[in-house]
Amino acid sequence: MVWIVDDDRSIRWVLEKALARAQLPCRCFASAEEAMAELARGEMPGVLLSDIRMPGSSGLELLRVAKARHPDLPIIIMTAYSDLDSAVAAFQGGAFEYLPKPFDVDQAISLARRGLQRGNNGATTHHAAPLETEILGQAAAMQEVFRAIGRLSQSDATVLINGESGTGKELVARALHRHGPRSAGPFIALNTAAIPRDLLESELFGHERHAFTGAQSTRRGRFEEAAGGTLFLDEIGDMPNDLQTRLLRVLSDGQYYRVGGEQALRAEARIIAATHQDLEQRVQDGLFREDLYHRLNVIRLRLPPLRERREDIPALARHFLAGSARQLGCPPKHLTEECLAVLQAAPWPGNVRQLENLCQWLTIMAPGTRIEIGDLPPEMQPVARGGTHAEWQILLARAIDDRVMRARGRLWGDFSRGFETTLIARALAVTGGRRNEAAQLLGIGRNTLTRKIQELGLETTQLNKES
Repeated sequence: MVWIVDDDRSIRWVLEKALARAQLPCRCFASAEEAMAELARGEMPGVLLSDIRMPGSSGLELLRVAKARHPDLPIIIMTAYSDLDSAVAAFQGGAFEYLPKPFDVDQAISLARRGLQRGNNGATTHHAAPLETEILGQAAAMQEVFRAIGRLSQSDATVLINGESGTGKELVARALHRHGPRSAGPFIALNTAAIPRDLLESELFGHERHAFTGAQSTRRGRFEEAAGGTLFLDEIGDMPNDLQTRLLRVLSDGQYYRVGGEQALRAEARIIAATHQDLEQRVQDGLFREDLYHRLNVIRLRLPPLRERREDIPALARHFLAGSARQLGCPPKHLTEECLAVLQAAPWPGNVRQLENLCQWLTIMAPGTRIEIGDLPPEMQPVARGGTHAEWQILLARAIDDRVMRARGRLWGDFSRGFETTLIARALAVTGGRRNEAAQLLGIGRNTLTRKIQELGLETTQLNKES
């Protein structure tokens, strides 16, 4: 039996009908209180799907009560507020899976089947302290990152984060630390590409007094500083080969020596590494040790570039504009819809960091609180060939972003058909329905135009007018 708990009647109806088609019996509840009352009477579902935000008790409260009574009950948390804290709280509370809305119904049914077949294997209840949300993202790729952080919240496994520069790799590393079992310990970050080669060994492992010229006193290294916590090694792909060898030995043996030291020290830090490079390719090129790569690549997280999560740009921009306004002590500025459309169509080679920098620039430089397209810096101005604003491309990009998840698998057909239909219809309207002229206007053959008209269903009295 599948229980559905959601105050939204339409969600209950859709899931109930889908479960019925899948021949899975279900019961629906409009509130967490109703479901908890049934649990108190001794009733138990095979799997429970619950919304997270409802009037009265929340889905997380229902999760707590249900797991206390039935530790192995698979519980799937649904929410339209898909932020990192919700995902982590759900998994730390023992959720079997986390399903952001709007979801694909087939995916929900598949999760319900998995829950019924396999169960939760007894996750331990552990509530997360409320934290300020630092990572924003409604995009599917970011939801996968949130899920991973949630699943890793009770593990100190080594993690390798892949992502282009500016995607927020250190933010994710900090979230893994803050939501993990070592959160009470320190978080120490070291950018291995930013430290000169001859100083990196000392930075990592520390040095003894007089170990080298200028070493006037004993110095603790980052491994020692991170004991009991997390050591984040950013841009690990740029680490020199001899340091790779020393790091491998630390990861293998669990101990290390300060530079010039003779006493072995215990390595007690969790390692999270990050790189923008393709480590597999660097291994093949002989630039990165294969054995170290496998030591680091226990859990792999990929951060998507901003161009793959354009639907997150409005929320990110609002967040950064509000933050810049707080720093400067001024009212926050707001982007017009047209300006947002331009930002959503931009290439963003610098990713989220570039967007953050832009918002800081706008907070300082834009003359009013309402930010128009003309307020953007010159390099962000949407200019097409010929020097005019490429408004149709901006609108097209925005339309695609709006439908990219809801129309998965149909985007090419839907948009290409719509584009061709509009293009041919407008050409025929300009030529008064004369196909020869329309074909010349479009730069295609008369036979091609006729075939397209038939394929697209544009055969009407007006469009059949012959020249």
